[in-house]
Amino acid sequence: MTSELRAQLCRMIAKFVGTAERLPTAVPRLSLHRRTGPTEPCSVTYEPSVIVIPQGSKRVDLGRTSFIYDQSRYLLTSVDLPIVSRVVEASESEPCLAMMLKLDIPLVRELLGQGEVQVPLTSTSDRPAMGTAELTPEILDACCRLVGLLERPLDIPFIGGLIEREIVYRVLQGPEGARLRAIATLGDQSHRTAKAIAWLRSNYVKPVKVEELAEVAGMGVSTLHHHFRAMTSMSPVQYQKNLRLQSARALMLVDGLDAASAAFEVGYESATQFSREYSRFFGQPPMRDVRTLRVANAA
Repeated sequence: MTSELRAQLCRMIAKFVGTAERLPTAVPRLSLHRRTGPTEPCSVTYEPSVIVIPQGSKRVDLGRTSFIYDQSRYLLTSVDLPIVSRVVEASESEPCLAMMLKLDIPLVRELLGQGEVQVPLTSTSDRPAMGTAELTPEILDACCRLVGLLERPLDIPFIGGLIEREIVYRVLQGPEGARLRAIATLGDQSHRTAKAIAWLRSNYVKPVKVEELAEVAGMGVSTLHHHFRAMTSMSPVQYQKNLRLQSARALMLVDGLDAASAAFEVGYESATQFSREYSRFFGQPPMRDVRTLRVANAA
């Protein structure tokens, strides 16, 4: 049954994504992805989401922790996380196919408020806000039905929400459900840390004092440091730096800004410091890195 559902999901993703690498869909929060070969490591930020890969495999590095997800395991990300991602298995004949469903945290909170949803009571205080879990037939079946709605767009407004609720319910019931529950539960340490992460994600351009961030979270500075590092594998300052550098890269690559302009746009006061940190993070100076990316994209 699992192999049949996996093959069905592959066929549907391949049909709708076509030759594109990424396709936003008419189903809210759902996107489809396709890669025809292994890729170089790429620094990106993953939003809270569930990613299912019915064909191929990917690797994600969060700090020193690596996660492999493929046709047997899905990836759950509970907060915004700067990571390094790469496609491991893919080819022209068997491309890496994926669907990503961004998580609606208020929906998670609503489901948790219903007594019927029983989430395993597992400690998550020292675990990262990312993990993999078994891709069960139940989750695969729900994913097939969600992608299948693209053939019946009139059904999306009503049925799409029902299937999304089912997928979130299945994830909450699984081994990674405890982490998602902790982040969605008001007052929990993980939820408070997630508030600090969300605030920093929205305000990374501004100078940030850790004391102010701790106040946003309603936690002590040392407590915030401990939980922040456990969830993201980095300190708040490192997290902010990753966001700044990734945003600057996008500004140069997509909007055509020069290095100095991009640096000031994301909050750097010194172009020299920006160039030094960018080179250390991406492996080469800003404009050379952008030229390399443009050549790769053109190829």
